[in-house]
Amino acid sequence: MNSTGTNAVFMHAADAIHGDLGIVREGDIVFILSKSGETPEIKVLVPLIKLRGNKIVAMVGNRQSYLASQADFVLDVTVNDEAIPNSLAPTSSTTAQLVMGDALALILMRCRGFSTDDFAKFHPGGALGKQLYLRVKDLYVRNERPEVGPDDNLTRVIIEMTHKRLGATVVGQDGKILGIITDGDLRRMLMNTPDIEHVKASQIMTSNPKTIDEEALVVDALHKMRHNSITQLPVVKDGKYLGIIHLHDILKEGIF
Repeated sequence: MNSTGTNAVFMHAADAIHGDLGIVREGDIVFILSKSGETPEIKVLVPLIKLRGNKIVAMVGNRQSYLASQADFVLDVTVNDEAIPNSLAPTSSTTAQLVMGDALALILMRCRGFSTDDFAKFHPGGALGKQLYLRVKDLYVRNERPEVGPDDNLTRVIIEMTHKRLGATVVGQDGKILGIITDGDLRRMLMNTPDIEHVKASQIMTSNPKTIDEEALVVDALHKMRHNSITQLPVVKDGKYLGIIHLHDILKEGIF
């Protein structure tokens, strides 16, 4: 619930009757989870909560139990049999409570209008959160900015690609992208062109390459790379070339 926008805190029933009941504040709703609804701790705890004026929601597997009779609201999670032989310990019933808890969290998300942007704010450290907030501009700036002109020769192209270590270079002019040359383009050119002495960048580049805006989410860049079977994307802003984001940059962030 905390991760989906609803403030919540866990309190064990045994701890509650030994001091932790101070966690509960005026106006709080107390969810009590129990299979039997008859445990001694609950029988001590329920009157204390009611005395404080807090509402009780019972998630219980016995509608005839003490807890069910005393609660303001009852969520019935009764199961016919436990998964363990002879139904000795709660197994299926704890799973039923887990499912009910997830359903409640989803309903509360809808009621609160909880969005993916909100979710990202609560999950900044994990890979899931990064998919929701990490943008291309956060990564491409770590890389060099490879660029050659359309009339540059093959030697200049190879030096630029080697020095910038991104496996590609943009062919640009006046801040605009004319094309891109990758390692694969070089290999194909060497296989098919016997005379490479006079080869120019414009002759081997891929024109109008796929690009990505610097404000785009990194996960969108990843999807674009996968869809087009490429490992680099030139980054642009208002049509101006800024740099390159590489597949390895994304994978290092734990986004797959």
